[in-house]
Amino acid sequence: MNKDEIMIFGLTSNQPLTERICKIIGVRQSIITTTKFLDGEMLLQSLDSVRNKEVYLIQSTSQPVNENLMELLIAMDALKRASVRKINVVIPYFGYARQDRKAKGRQPISAKLVSTLIETAGAHRVIAVDLHSSQTMGFFDIPVDNFSTAQTLANEIIDTIIKEKLDPEKCILVSPDHGGLKRVHDIEKYTIGMTKGIAVVAKRRPEPNKAEVEFVLGDIKEKVCFIVDDMIDTGGTILNAAKALKEFGATRVYILACHGLFNGTASKKMADFIKEKIIEGVIVTDTIKIEEERKFDGLRIISVDQLIADMIMASYNSESLSGVYETKQEQIAKKIQDYLKKG
Repeated sequence: MNKDEIMIFGLTSNQPLTERICKIIGVRQSIITTTKFLDGEMLLQSLDSVRNKEVYLIQSTSQPVNENLMELLIAMDALKRASVRKINVVIPYFGYARQDRKAKGRQPISAKLVSTLIETAGAHRVIAVDLHSSQTMGFFDIPVDNFSTAQTLANEIIDTIIKEKLDPEKCILVSPDHGGLKRVHDIEKYTIGMTKGIAVVAKRRPEPNKAEVEFVLGDIKEKVCFIVDDMIDTGGTILNAAKALKEFGATRVYILACHGLFNGTASKKMADFIKEKIIEGVIVTDTIKIEEERKFDGLRIISVDQLIADMIMASYNSESLSGVYETKQEQIAKKIQDYLKKG
């Protein structure tokens, strides 16, 4: 990698993640300033020349969603007008991804609108992490890479089993709904030997951000359950699933998700469930910067910095991105083999 040719900019939504990515790659973070006026307008300017450079622009469009999205669009326009060669937009958390279809009449498909805005603003390529729905990639007419955190979460599950000295025969992966089964299957590819089987919680949604459990499909009695979802918003869905698992006989329940939004009273509810021993803990990644007031005892945040850094380097060097996954899978498989041999 010619480190003089690559430039990485981090906007305001998740500076800590950007700093860690730059440190891993070994490049200085390029500086872009954001000025906010009293009326809410923003002005962005790169303090480094980007002429004929390949740029990676990192920004999660998390809360405040519209402000972070607008900052991203203005930044791309600024770089495009400064004669940048290529803009790679890295979006660890893609806001509006849940609005990927018309669920009712006269509703928008906001994920498509946001995709069009990003493309029009000047993006040559988009790199996302665990999109809510992979069909969102089809809303773009430019290359899109949707990186999976399956190996990151799987590694955390394996480490938890080893640390807590849990019986692998009694550990099971759980999807909080039918839509998340593929995500759980992807994780199972890494945890084979350390978990046994998959269960799914059947639910229905009477209204947005509310879910009711109907039944649990799978044998979870006297099992240690690892519930895996793509995001935790208000926490209602996944906590209802955890409560149902305990009622159906699970001995322990751990919650894992890629994106930790923790909106509303989610943090308090999570903390209460941990105190009541309904769940053992909550594990999320740092795709979204979680402010101190949203953190709670029992929350563990793991980083996707290495994943994104590896993917950026592979992308810049025109190497196979799937090769990164294969290397990690081999490392995880060896960890499992070594542990089982000792047992």
